[in-house]
Amino acid sequence: MSRTKIGIVGCGNISDIYLKNCTKTFGNLEVAAVSDLVPERARRAAEAYSIKKILAAEELISDPEIDIVLNLTTPHVHSSINLAAINAGKHVYTEKPLAVTREDGYKLLQAAREKGLRAGAAPDTFLGAGLQTCRKLIDDGWIGEPVAATAFMTCHGHESWHPDPEFYYKVGGGPMFDMGPYYLTALIALLGPVKRVTGSARKTFDHRTITSRPRYGTVIDVEVPTHVTGILDFESGPVATIITSFDVWHAQLPRIEIYGSEGTLSVPDPNTFGGPVLVRRHDAPEWVRMPLTHGFEENSRGIGLADMALAISSNRPHRASAEMAYHVLDIMHAIHDASTSGRHIELASGCQRPEPLPVEAWI
Repeated sequence: MSRTKIGIVGCGNISDIYLKNCTKTFGNLEVAAVSDLVPERARRAAEAYSIKKILAAEELISDPEIDIVLNLTTPHVHSSINLAAINAGKHVYTEKPLAVTREDGYKLLQAAREKGLRAGAAPDTFLGAGLQTCRKLIDDGWIGEPVAATAFMTCHGHESWHPDPEFYYKVGGGPMFDMGPYYLTALIALLGPVKRVTGSARKTFDHRTITSRPRYGTVIDVEVPTHVTGILDFESGPVATIITSFDVWHAQLPRIEIYGSEGTLSVPDPNTFGGPVLVRRHDAPEWVRMPLTHGFEENSRGIGLADMALAISSNRPHRASAEMAYHVLDIMHAIHDASTSGRHIELASGCQRPEPLPVEAWI
């Protein structure tokens, strides 16, 4: 199998799992170069995974050996790196969110289309065994026609464990922009695109104190809403409720549930790749744990990138597309906009529901 050569920009907290999977799990990928603003981080990554080139970001993006730029930088620079890669003639795959603003996200879509290049984006957890099993159960009619859904992500923020959590509370952060992409992408993969939203949001604490190392005791000014509730009307008919919060100490809420005309589907954490997947049909006395129908149950971040590389070589659509990521970005902004304006927001964006993965091994 020929390998697509990847250049990684950003060797921070999330990079290790990408490096592991791109060098050891997905045989169609080869990491040819790494880059980071902190040279020591790039050096450690290169040594740990036997990567030959350590380059400045500009050098990596212009390197003729690189086929796809994998952008693992923080959200506020996603757009500039993504556009630089496209303008250099490279395909690009970026960590979530696609961009901080709708305008920057749309610029990427337009630039990629004009140059005939691919743009993809995380999260790709919807391609894991758990959510692909859920997709198959819905498509096979186990719960009948989907009519509604709920999605909940509640915690008390990241300042107690993340080594550098400040950006989570700045523009481009907050619970919806941080964790919303996992939940919204999962819902779109299961139910299709959204046509209309409304919502309410609030900021509970003006300041947060970091209790993790190395920035223990640092006080963060909170710039964004930290409890966000949205209502989503899907083009296919279902209505969903989503809550994302950094203001909740404890909760017993499910992650995602899909309610159908014939039963209910309990969906696993969309920030993971595995199960459990539970179904209870209308006439069943109890929940049934379903066997996983697909592979990639372990942490398989990078599967969307591997699928995009295969899609480029076979000239088919890739599943973790920038169009879907832009639709997610539009939804997140629209929920905040609805809270500010006190009205429903009709979405201008849309996307195709991504094709399911085949049940048999595909990579």
